[in-house]
Amino acid sequence: MPSPATASAPAASAPAPAAPDPGAGRAVHATDRAHVFHSWSAQGQMDPLAVAGAEGSYFWDYEGKRYLDFASGLVFTNIGYQHPKVVAAIQEQAAKMCTFAPAFAIEARSEAARLIAERTPGDLDKIFFTNGGADAVEHAIRMARLHTGRPKVLSAYRSYHGGTQQAINITGDPRRWASDTGTAGVVHFNAPHLYRSPFYAETEEQECERALAHLEQTIAYEGPQTLAAVILETIPGTAGIMLPPPGYLAGVREICDRYGIVFVLDEVMAGFGRTGTWFAADLYDVVPDLLTFAKGVNSGYVPLGGVAISAKIAETFDQRPYPGGLTYSGHPLACAAAVATLETMAEEGIVEHAAHLGEAVIGPALRELAERHPSIGEVRGTGAFWALDLVRDRATREPLVPYGATGPANAPMADFAATAKRAGLWPFVNMNRTHVVPPCNITEAELKEGLSALDQALTAADAHTVTGGGAGGGASA
Repeated sequence: MPSPATASAPAASAPAPAAPDPGAGRAVHATDRAHVFHSWSAQGQMDPLAVAGAEGSYFWDYEGKRYLDFASGLVFTNIGYQHPKVVAAIQEQAAKMCTFAPAFAIEARSEAARLIAERTPGDLDKIFFTNGGADAVEHAIRMARLHTGRPKVLSAYRSYHGGTQQAINITGDPRRWASDTGTAGVVHFNAPHLYRSPFYAETEEQECERALAHLEQTIAYEGPQTLAAVILETIPGTAGIMLPPPGYLAGVREICDRYGIVFVLDEVMAGFGRTGTWFAADLYDVVPDLLTFAKGVNSGYVPLGGVAISAKIAETFDQRPYPGGLTYSGHPLACAAAVATLETMAEEGIVEHAAHLGEAVIGPALRELAERHPSIGEVRGTGAFWALDLVRDRATREPLVPYGATGPANAPMADFAATAKRAGLWPFVNMNRTHVVPPCNITEAELKEGLSALDQALTAADAHTVTGGGAGGGASA
């Protein structure tokens, strides 16, 4: 049976780009290169695409070439681009009240907090608003340290938590290295990842048991009395969309409770429908003490993030001032966008639609591709949140490119991405993986169009495997 959003979705009629204007595109590109300093990039090697417009699941350039966005921006356009209900809400709020200081009660802020609290698990009923995910993580860690009076934080190696100073130190992936002074009070550990198990496990049960034992051993070595928090992405996003094995998050919850450690779940990428549930935590029936969010809360239309806070931690600051804040905390335009986004997601059944797509369309299609493409080592995901782990050799599970590869070493993934773009698909690529993370309200017809283009790109990746072609298994959820 189709999900609500599937049933009500209009027939696939992709938005048409405006008339091509290459001259305007060249001017936009030239001005960008003269004045914009881009993140995570060698500036002299940047060649950004000049984008003329976007609507729904598509965007297009000034040449008139249209791309189906399988990256959802940076995994934030959960309801696609230019949703009319959210655009109208921003316009209405701008006419009513563009901005106001955070120490006052205003309707958009209060209502956004209420709607978020309705959807968060357990008693996470107080909402501290930030401007995005990284500063949400910053404040969650600050709250944990103040609540416990302890200095250190445990975080997984395969993780990404943001680019600000504390958040980048908590991050486990190589983007941390240039900024890691070793003095931020962060200790990293291995979280479960059966396909590349650091624990030599052969089953999910073994991986879960050994990962929990490793975490508890790390806590013992570090001294439980020194640890303020354990922070985990409920389902790691940029690091690879590795679903935790059954029982793992509940086990972490139990360990944290036993040692008085605050349990923080980072749902910046996984939250608000991406996993086919409001929050990924709902899949595992676990309630953290603090939950960070951003991105999908308003589909990225206006920057917004935040921390959902348990009653116990909120009580710490009932009579004791919380020493932190932001000028734009709970910005009216951002909060109005959040209210409209959450209401729209409920009205249009977008969360249910994402669950349907994952179960009936994306998962089966990716597993079928894995039967034909030797470059696919593993398929994993849920909802509208999937990854293909691309390999050079299925037998050894050697990644298609080395960990942290750049330049010529990254040529196979560059070839994959270039082929996808030529086919009209904008992919999400990180290290040896491509992630299938389209808008949660993408139609089935659009999704199948994107999967067809992905098929072409994977053929390019196959040329870099030890076989240079062929078939085989290797798919798993």
